[in-house]
Amino acid sequence: MDQANRPELFKYISGIIKNKKSHLYRINDVEDHLHIVTHLHPTIALSDLVKDIKVASSIKIKETGWFKLFPGWQDGYGGFTYSIKEKDPLIEYVKNQEEHHKKISFRDEFLELLNDHEIECDEKYLL
Repeated sequence: MDQANRPELFKYISGIIKNKKSHLYRINDVEDHLHIVTHLHPTIALSDLVKDIKVASSIKIKETGWFKLFPGWQDGYGGFTYSIKEKDPLIEYVKNQEEHHKKISFRDEFLELLNDHEIECDEKYLL
């Protein structure tokens, strides 16, 4: 992603989350994906929040030209729940994504998260 427009995208996504009565703790990205740490309001389904973020941000990106080479968001997403006790380490993890992904690919990271959460997945469905 174009580094110059990242703060604008993050601010826009933060507004979407806030409008859904939820709280954003941290957002960060690397070239091919975003990480968002948020508290979801009990009346908001994760799938609805992700859909709203993808649809609204895609429109905004196209309108503003923030990211000229943006092909659109992928069809799927991953969402994981954590205890509130894990909030601070999780925020630090997301904050350091650039450094983290010098050591591990998105695919390997996602498989590790699935394994950590004991979620079975057929790898043929992963991009």
